[in-house]
Amino acid sequence: MGHLKRLFATFFLVAMLLLSSEMGTMSSAEARTCESQSNRFKGTCVRDSNCATVCQTEGFIGGNCRGFRRRCFCTRNC
Repeated sequence: MGHLKRLFATFFLVAMLLLSSEMGTMSSAEARTCESQSNRFKGTCVRDSNCATVCQTEGFIGGNCRGFRRRCFCTRNC
């Protein structure tokens, strides 16, 4: 009976390791985003929400203000 418990525990541990590595692969793939500078945003980018709105009209999913010169960069899933 003790041998069966140890075998089950080993199987359970291997299954958990496989599932955790599979979950890590999926989350890193989902987290990839690409950025490009907005073509339609004019002026200095002060609010991320304004940048995101303009980027959505360009077909992106969002946008952020970045850099020293405060430019609007649009984001999308790669």
